[in-house]
Amino acid sequence: MAQQEQLTSYDRRMQALMNRTEGEPLYRTAGRRRAVVGAHIALSVAAVAAWLGTVIGESSWAVWVMLGLLLPWCVATGIINGATRGLLELRPRALDERQRGERDRVRARAHQVMTWLLLAAVVGTGVAGFAGVDVKALVFQVTLCAFVAHWLMPLWVAGLTARDEPVDEADGFAARAAA
Repeated sequence: MAQQEQLTSYDRRMQALMNRTEGEPLYRTAGRRRAVVGAHIALSVAAVAAWLGTVIGESSWAVWVMLGLLLPWCVATGIINGATRGLLELRPRALDERQRGERDRVRARAHQVMTWLLLAAVVGTGVAGFAGVDVKALVFQVTLCAFVAHWLMPLWVAGLTARDEPVDEADGFAARAAA
């Protein structure tokens, strides 16, 4: 209880927001969480591609694509945050010991995945250089993609590794009795 006394009003609001249950049907099962994470990855890739289209390709239509992707991307982010109960968004003092341990595991796994992803980027860029592609032209795109992946990888890993909520015994009994 002493931990709850240390929480600021911001911490309590964020904790309440991350523990709302309205969106639970969207992330109740592992399959649904995987689908949301997959959609979030696809939306992120599309948004980065559209942004690169505005910066490098100077395509004005890409701005509208980015704006169209923003709302679904934010919704998917919120669903993943709800599924993880704000594991990566809440301050450490708002998390219990189990949650802090889980956050450390998620960050360690994300670090491992990013290490392999960066290795693939280095190898891919090297192969492209040997194939005659102007690697200097790829530096910005590869660096931007690596940055976005590094930023979002903990969220994706948390969403993919989140466990199903335990079924309340009364709810489980009622579901078995109804079947």
